Amino acid sequence: MSRASKLTLAATGLGTAGIVYFVHWAQEADRAAMHKGVERDMEKQRVRQERQAEFEMQKRLEEEYLKIQTVHSTTGGQKTPGETPNTGS
Repeated sequence: MSRASKLTLAATGLGTAGIVYFVHWAQEADRAAMHKGVERDMEKQRVRQERQAEFEMQKRLEEEYLKIQTVHSTTGGQKTPGETPNTGS
């Protein structure tokens, strides 16, 4: 084999190896980025569920307190559940 053909074979071999390595690296980077997206989505869902649970607990507490306490509306005549009528005394 001539020197030029040996250099051409070596260059194409190295080029092919470089391309294969780069494609493999890019696929791994894409896979890692997609996995991070899934992790972010799961974290958002967890936070959303915690906030929903907190909201429901606050709603139950409000309903319980309204049953126990007398609450007067400041909005002008609208009564809230558990409010006793004002007898003027």
